[in-house]
Amino acid sequence: MTEVRPRHALDRFAGAPAAVRSHRAPPRFSRRGLLGMAALTAVATGTVAVRKLRPATPLTTPSTAPSPRDVPAATSPTPKKSSRPKTTLRGGGPVPYVPGKVLLGSYLGLQGMSESAALALRREQLGREQRIVHVFYAWHDTLPDHLSWLPKRAYPMISWRGTGHGPILNGSSDGQIARSARRLRRFGRPLLLRWGWEMNGSWYAWSAAHNGDDASGYVRSWQRLHDIFREEGADNVSWVWSPNWNDSPDEAWNRMDEYYPGDTYVDWVGVSGYNLRRETPQTLFKPIYDAYTSRKPLMITEVGAQDRGGRTKADWIDLFSAWCRQNPGVGAVTWFDTDTHPGYHEKWRIDTDPESLAAYRRMARHPHFSA
Repeated sequence: MTEVRPRHALDRFAGAPAAVRSHRAPPRFSRRGLLGMAALTAVATGTVAVRKLRPATPLTTPSTAPSPRDVPAATSPTPKKSSRPKTTLRGGGPVPYVPGKVLLGSYLGLQGMSESAALALRREQLGREQRIVHVFYAWHDTLPDHLSWLPKRAYPMISWRGTGHGPILNGSSDGQIARSARRLRRFGRPLLLRWGWEMNGSWYAWSAAHNGDDASGYVRSWQRLHDIFREEGADNVSWVWSPNWNDSPDEAWNRMDEYYPGDTYVDWVGVSGYNLRRETPQTLFKPIYDAYTSRKPLMITEVGAQDRGGRTKADWIDLFSAWCRQNPGVGAVTWFDTDTHPGYHEKWRIDTDPESLAAYRRMARHPHFSA
C-alpha cells in the first residue's frame, strides 16, 4: 500500500499523520495519509509526451505553505448581486441541478467501518441513501473507473488534489491527465470532479500564494485539464470549482474570482465552510451564493458543525437546513461526516449525540433534499 490519500479542507488545522486504513476509496488506498509537500510540488517522473497543441509555459516553483493556524481569519468576498431570478438557474452538466431541490450526500469516514458498512449505517439511521458520495485522491493516484460499494443512485464526487501550476502548464503532466480522464470516462455514469479545491487559501501548493501571487496559472491549469478531458471523451464529468468560503490571505491577487476559469469550464460552483468561529450559514455561504448563482448552481462541497455543548450542533444543522431551503440556487450538499480526522479534536460525524442526529435526519427527510 504505497499510495495514500491527501488531506481534506480541515487538514490545514492538523499535522501530517500516517495512513489510516479506514479512509479508503477504492479500498486499497488510505485517504488520510499525507503525501507530503514535496509530492504536491514535484513534477511527474518518467517521460511524458507533451501535446503539440499546448505550448509549454515556464515552470513555477511553489514555496512551502505555512499553517493557516497562523493566518488570521480573512474577510468574505464582496457579494455580487444577481441580475436575474434564481428560479431561472439551470446547469450542473452531466450531474444536473434540479431547481428547488438538493442532492444530499457526504464524505463518510467512520472509525473501524468500511465504506459499505458506513453507508449501511447511515441508510438505517436516515431512511435513505446518499445521493453524492465524496472521495479524495492525491495528484499522482490512479483515479477510479468504478467503486464497487457506491449506491446505485449516488453520484461520486472525486476531489482530486492538485499540484503546483508548473507541472501542468509545461505539458509534462499531459499523459497523466489523459490517463485519468480515460479512467473516469470508463466509470460509465455521471460523476463530479473537484480539482484543486480551496485555491484561495494559502495552505495548498496550487494556490497563488505558492505560485508568485498570481492566480492566472491556476486558471490556465484548470482550462488545460478540462481541454484534455474533453479530447479524451470524458463527457460524463461535471466540473466542480470549489474555493474556500473566504480569501486567506485577504489580498486583491487572492480574491476567489481571480481563480474562476470561466463559465465554459465550470458546471458547479462549490464552497467549503465550517462554523469554526461560530459563523452562521449566512456568513459562510451567502457571499458566494450572490456572486455566482445567477450563472451556476451552488454546491456546499464541505460543511460540518462544531459541538459547543447542549444543542449547539443540532441547532446549527437546523439553521443550515433552513438556509438551504431559503436559497434555491443551492443544488447539492456534501456533509463532512467523519470521526477519524487526525489531529483535530472535533468529531464531525452527524451522530455525536441524539439531538444532532435527529436534526440531520429532519434535513435528510425534508422534501427539499430529495433531488
